[in-house]
Amino acid sequence: MPDHVLHNIQKASPMTAGLAVQTTTGTGTAPLSPGEGLAVLAGYAGAALAAGWLTLRGRDA
Repeated sequence: MPDHVLHNIQKASPMTAGLAVQTTTGTGTAPLSPGEGLAVLAGYAGAALAAGWLTLRGRDA
């Protein structure tokens, strides 16, 4: 896999986002800023809630 593809996957992963939120002094080599990391984590949480809601609606009798 090309390096730029792996870098984009790393930027969208929740682990990298969580570590970016914990950064206190500059971003250094982190691919995300703390604000971007928080946005990625919020996106994952929203997707999980939406999937749960859809599953509940589909199985509820």
